[in-house]
Amino acid sequence: MRFLIISDGHGDVEKLDKLDEEFKAADAVLFGGDFAKFGETETGLPFLQRLCKKHEKIYAVLGNCDESEFIEQLENADISVVNSVLYSDGLAFIGSSGGSKFTGTTPFEREEEELVGDLHLASDLDDEGNAPSWDNLIAIMHNPPKDTKCDVVGNGVHVGSALIREWIETVKPILVVTGHIHESRAIDNIGNTVVVNPGALCDGNYAVSEIERDENGAWKVLSTELKAL
Repeated sequence: MRFLIISDGHGDVEKLDKLDEEFKAADAVLFGGDFAKFGETETGLPFLQRLCKKHEKIYAVLGNCDESEFIEQLENADISVVNSVLYSDGLAFIGSSGGSKFTGTTPFEREEEELVGDLHLASDLDDEGNAPSWDNLIAIMHNPPKDTKCDVVGNGVHVGSALIREWIETVKPILVVTGHIHESRAIDNIGNTVVVNPGALCDGNYAVSEIERDENGAWKVLSTELKAL
């Protein structure tokens, strides 16, 4: 399967139109949040509406520039994977919305416990105290995990979530899509998990990932490529 990976659209609908060929080539679209432009939450809805016209399979979360109530729009469009596990084409999808508390100037900044709380359904123990075992899970989270190439700000400091990193190390999804830190456009690994921050779509950046099942039926990431308009 081929996934188009985008994040941080920030209301720039024109960039979506420039990706029409990539939308056509993709089996599904993974969106890492920030529908709205910084300080202009009203730009989120037009971006969502344009995005939903581009592909029939979209899996998305909210960013820190989106209001928390905007999740209702994602649910109405049937593209939210926040606080739920969605199964499709043999894969499972889960997501976490918002960004960690930092400047306090964006509408959806949260405590780390809240960020990782959105992902609990993939890590909750069963009645016998056993953790789930996944070989087909894709996680989409606006806030990156700590200490990767995907969470470094301009002064070289890692600003990702330690709890989200712990969750990844425990659950071991095959692919993690993140965003939020525009300057940390990168691909990295946590164990066997591929972590990709495609960069901000509003800056013309995106990524493409290809995934297939191996001979034992487990899903593997074949390739992930950072691309630009």
